[in-house]
Amino acid sequence: MRHFCTAVIVVLGTTAACSAQSLPNILFIFSDDHAVNAISANGGPLAEVAPTPNIDRIAREGAWFRNSFCANSICGPSRACILTGKHSHMNGFLRNGNTFDQSQWTVAKSLKKAGYQTAVIGKWHLQTDPVAFDHWEILPGQGSYYNPVFLQMDGSKKQFEGYVTDLTTDKAVDWLSNRDESKPFFLMCQHKAPHRTFAPALRHLGSLDGVKIPEPANLFDDYATRSSTLPTNEMEIDRHMTWAYDLKLRRDEMEGLELPTFRHYGTPEYNRMTAAQKKSWDAYFGPKNKAFMADYKAGKFDDKQLVRWKYQRYVQNYLETVKAVDDSVGRLLKHLDDHGLADNTVVIYSSDQGFYLGEHGWFDKRWMFEESFKMPFAIRWPGRIAPNSRPTALLQNIDYAPTFLEIAGAEIPDDVQGKSMVPVLDDSSTQLRDAVYYAYYELGEHAVPQHFGVRTHTHKLFYIPGTDEWQMFDLDNDPLEMTNIYRRPESAVVQKQLHSKYEELRTLYKAPAYARYAPKQSKK
Repeated sequence: MRHFCTAVIVVLGTTAACSAQSLPNILFIFSDDHAVNAISANGGPLAEVAPTPNIDRIAREGAWFRNSFCANSICGPSRACILTGKHSHMNGFLRNGNTFDQSQWTVAKSLKKAGYQTAVIGKWHLQTDPVAFDHWEILPGQGSYYNPVFLQMDGSKKQFEGYVTDLTTDKAVDWLSNRDESKPFFLMCQHKAPHRTFAPALRHLGSLDGVKIPEPANLFDDYATRSSTLPTNEMEIDRHMTWAYDLKLRRDEMEGLELPTFRHYGTPEYNRMTAAQKKSWDAYFGPKNKAFMADYKAGKFDDKQLVRWKYQRYVQNYLETVKAVDDSVGRLLKHLDDHGLADNTVVIYSSDQGFYLGEHGWFDKRWMFEESFKMPFAIRWPGRIAPNSRPTALLQNIDYAPTFLEIAGAEIPDDVQGKSMVPVLDDSSTQLRDAVYYAYYELGEHAVPQHFGVRTHTHKLFYIPGTDEWQMFDLDNDPLEMTNIYRRPESAVVQKQLHSKYEELRTLYKAPAYARYAPKQSKK
């Protein structure tokens, strides 16, 4: 067992706990599908047009991890990895739709035992109710953006009028204001946003009007040299983004014109709105949709121009949805400041995985390509983390649980597979490992196949069992991952090293054997 406590008194083989008064509070702010490229602390062209000042504040006053990754790029499994500190095959939650086994160890159980008051509010997405939380109020399934329902601890459901990001924040602030102040707290404030369908708060509609959002260099990727599965993926802005569900152009606004379509998912968020909310929504989108239809009828769009229009509409909605998340972070930081809690509270901002904002022509996640493999991670710990730290350590979401435990002075179970990042927080030049392992187990959702891989600081290797293909990328010279170098003679030495590391990590993590399967069409 590993321990963290400034003063440790060993008596008869036991370790004295740190006093509750000295233990830091932990505020974990977590969003869904927030791309690293959409956070201005990370830099880049999107950050310039849509800054996130409150998330940036955490990074500026603490650390921004430049190499933060998920273990399995999908919503529920990422959450299970965080709670258990273990890879998906060890915690049993491999795919969305699995049921999280609450009998297993979780970080919440240890923190509660260590004297923390625990709470989780917002998106949960693990099928079973939270365990070891003194308070919880969670969204059913994915939850809704407008006028959402929250599940209550007594088993009831309550609907609240308003916008989900604001309501989740209201409930988090209310819990902080009424908690047991004699105990340190562990609060998981977990947002639905900016998950598909990217429905912004009414106050943010049009906040990016007039801004031309920069296109990624590979928006029109032709997938040459890489896996034969890439052109069959059902996550292209061009072919698979739906007019109503994603692009906010309802069928009743199409004036009888049939646009090229993939599937119709309807308008579930619009249908939930009050009359007043619909009026504001229509006042914004109505004229824009009418203008688009007029231009479309007039033949002003060729294929590429249509993709570019879809990209601008999609990413503007996405970035405007992020704005409420950043507002939430600002409100929570202000609460800590106003109540004298900032100095003794570790604040983390993260998201369950990244997301494609047009890179490779895609939306969604799943793949081990950088944009969805990377997840944001900013952390502030006053007096402990040097401001403006930008560690290069290879961090993974299995590392969160052991980090929380070390911060709390609690024991880290031997079977936890992650590593505490506290040494990196103390010295940003510290490295945790030389490679991370990745495994994606979904069965063909969005027609993305199962794949398993390893990433070092400079290279990436992953295997697709369904088509028996290896993909390998030189991240220094090909950061956009456009060229598979697996079979190139000049890559032979690195290829051998990556295979060795890959098998080493599979053995270390007790990874299961591959399962072949036939990719199937997703229903949604």
